[in-house]
Amino acid sequence: MRKRSVARECALKILYQVELINIQPEKAIPSFWEQEEKHPQDVQSFAEDIVTNVRIRVADLDRKISEYATNWQISRMAVIDRNVLRIGLYELMYASGIPPKVAINEAVELAKKYGDTESSKFVNGILDKIHKKEILSPTAEDARPTR
Repeated sequence: MRKRSVARECALKILYQVELINIQPEKAIPSFWEQEEKHPQDVQSFAEDIVTNVRIRVADLDRKISEYATNWQISRMAVIDRNVLRIGLYELMYASGIPPKVAINEAVELAKKYGDTESSKFVNGILDKIHKKEILSPTAEDARPTR
């Protein structure tokens, strides 16, 4: 498995822990690495960057997800689905050097591996809609925020 894919998995696990036991990322991250198998420093750094940036932008990410998740409240989504969407949307809208299709595909793969049977379709549908309306549409040329 590619290093960045592994890092995304680690970030998902950390975000899951943060949300499930209501712990601050600053405490969850070192605790996670103590219990997790050893990963190269670049994997750890990429995972920590995702966690930190998702947590910083969580309100904005949740607002955008809610806008596109028709008939779904963010609080009623499965914890895995919600965090996969946050990671995917963060990478889609804010992360530099990650093509949109890669961000969406990686999120879908996480949903397939860790979500339920419908999670990947759910994640793909929401992220694809956001991609088409916010990033690809001619009126959204400047919609992708600066990093």
